[in-house]
Amino acid sequence: MSDIKNQQQSLQKLINIVGKQHVLTDDGDTRLYRQGRRYGSGEVFAVVAPGSLVEQWKVLQIAVEADFIVIMQAANTGLTGGSTPFGEYDRPVLLLSTRRLAGIQVIQEGKQVVCLPGATLDALEKELATYNREPHSVIGSSCIGASVLGGVCNNSGGALVRRGPAYTELALYARVNDDGKLELINHLGIHLGDTPEEILENLQHQKYAPTDVKQEEHRCASDQHYSHDVRQVDEDTPARFNADPTRLFEASGSAGKVCVFAVRLDTFEKIPSQVFYVGTNSHDDLTEIRRFLLKDLPNVPIAGEYIHRVAYDIGAEYGKDTFMFIEKFGTAKVPAAFAMKDKVDGHLQKFGLRGLSDKILQLVTKFLPSHLPKRMNEFRDLYEHHLVLRIENQDVEQVEQFFEDYFKQHTTGSFFLCDADEGRKAFLHRFAVAGAAIRYRDTHLSEVEDIVALDIALRRNDRQWVETLPKEMDEKILHKLYYGHFLCHVFHQDYIVKKGVDPLAMEHEMWKLLDDRRAEYPAEHNVGHLYVAKPALKTHYQKLDPTNSFNVGIGHTSKLKNWK
Repeated sequence: MSDIKNQQQSLQKLINIVGKQHVLTDDGDTRLYRQGRRYGSGEVFAVVAPGSLVEQWKVLQIAVEADFIVIMQAANTGLTGGSTPFGEYDRPVLLLSTRRLAGIQVIQEGKQVVCLPGATLDALEKELATYNREPHSVIGSSCIGASVLGGVCNNSGGALVRRGPAYTELALYARVNDDGKLELINHLGIHLGDTPEEILENLQHQKYAPTDVKQEEHRCASDQHYSHDVRQVDEDTPARFNADPTRLFEASGSAGKVCVFAVRLDTFEKIPSQVFYVGTNSHDDLTEIRRFLLKDLPNVPIAGEYIHRVAYDIGAEYGKDTFMFIEKFGTAKVPAAFAMKDKVDGHLQKFGLRGLSDKILQLVTKFLPSHLPKRMNEFRDLYEHHLVLRIENQDVEQVEQFFEDYFKQHTTGSFFLCDADEGRKAFLHRFAVAGAAIRYRDTHLSEVEDIVALDIALRRNDRQWVETLPKEMDEKILHKLYYGHFLCHVFHQDYIVKKGVDPLAMEHEMWKLLDDRRAEYPAEHNVGHLYVAKPALKTHYQKLDPTNSFNVGIGHTSKLKNWK
């Protein structure tokens, strides 16, 4: 009884801090926060959404005092359940949503930004447009409202080859130390005051002068080595992966094991570019193209995305509404659309009508005209493997000449230089592919057990990057979707598994195959509750969170207090 009484007292304290409407306890109200985008779900004591950084600090104080587990959640766009509860816990779970804490502060004449917990990549991209600059990521997760801090905490991104995954050594965060005390650590490189409340108040309202912003020569605000690393195409190791100890630093790669209040990041000059579309029936062609682009081209390409024909087809049919929604309304409206659909799905599921909204959307989009450019669809009919490349304008002529010479000798493929509309749609289609497997599953519930989604980094010198599965595994799969960031050899492999097959057992079999290939996984979606945290990652978590108070159990680590 005393535990229940203490919990109710804590709940009232939380309400007093943020207001009753921002403390959610009803299952229907918390559903959107308790379920991962693709994987993971569980129960929570409450979802709390503070409206200021000081409120967030006070909520943390209550949580630590009450011995709650805290799960930090920004946009909840992750694919491995890393920001949602999962299974049973030894303490009540407080899910702290930062969605109300949007804020982007441009500093250093636009060369850097300070982002608060609720800042999205989409908003950051728009903010920087007036400076003719860009954030570290401008495709993919930016389309679904992903947060900037979520990307940093999970080393996400890397589609843009010159910039690499999200990374900074400049952050303001709170942690529970070895003594079980909550402490605020200011490593932003900005003088904001002395007490936590003063620091957070001054930061939220940008009450600091340019002279308070220090040049931190020993700390960087982006990955300084990635462009070099990805060029090393003869190295027998992957270019990047979540457990790489060289990219784990305080908030970077923290995966919610601390509470991050702000990060300071570099921005990048917007470079005029054009898009090439390549198709081939030989994966060796793409290997040679990759080696040329990374070894012989003076400047590393801006982006290079791979799509297999099956992924192209599934994306064209089951990602069509996402594609057309973004075309019509822009990326800023996508999170609200997802939230509305989730609410509708929650009501339908109560009546045993799971998947109905997806079926209706599919029926509607089926009668809409084709949304993909004619030349792309022609290449789909001709070629199995597709590569979309964004090349800096000054290198376009050299790349075009290479393609012309190469495909005169190798008749297995071809290419074309996209116009602006084709180039934009090619990259948007690549994004739409990423969510298409989920839609396929939800419209074929009688045939599909689930999706096995792998996120892998192959060795940079691996020429056999096309997977061949054993026959007994292949027979358990309806469709295999292969797509990814080709130049750095990071692939997303989605397997739509037949009804009656154990997807978890299949995934573990897949891991064995990847181990044999000396691949690293996960590459950029982080471990969440799906993958096992490798030693470097587990050590990073334990160092950040010695009492195991934040986001416990991720990476199949201990869920018990003090890591028992």
